[in-house]
Amino acid sequence: MSAFNNWRLVILLCLTLGLAPFFPEPHFFGKVTWILGGAEGMKPMDWFDTLLHGFPFILLVRLVIIKGLAASKKD
Repeated sequence: MSAFNNWRLVILLCLTLGLAPFFPEPHFFGKVTWILGGAEGMKPMDWFDTLLHGFPFILLVRLVIIKGLAASKKD
């Protein structure tokens, strides 16, 4: 479980899996744009793909919240 709390690993995952393929635009941003546009024609595989590429960002947000709460408790 400590791998999910490792800043370096989470940022590396965001930069590689989260943004791959890089050209013409990151895959995850294309999927999010599709969802915000109404998700017309999205199949289960597209939703899974969104979750797969979005998981590193979920870990990053989780880590920021955990570290932020820990820092606020110290103050």
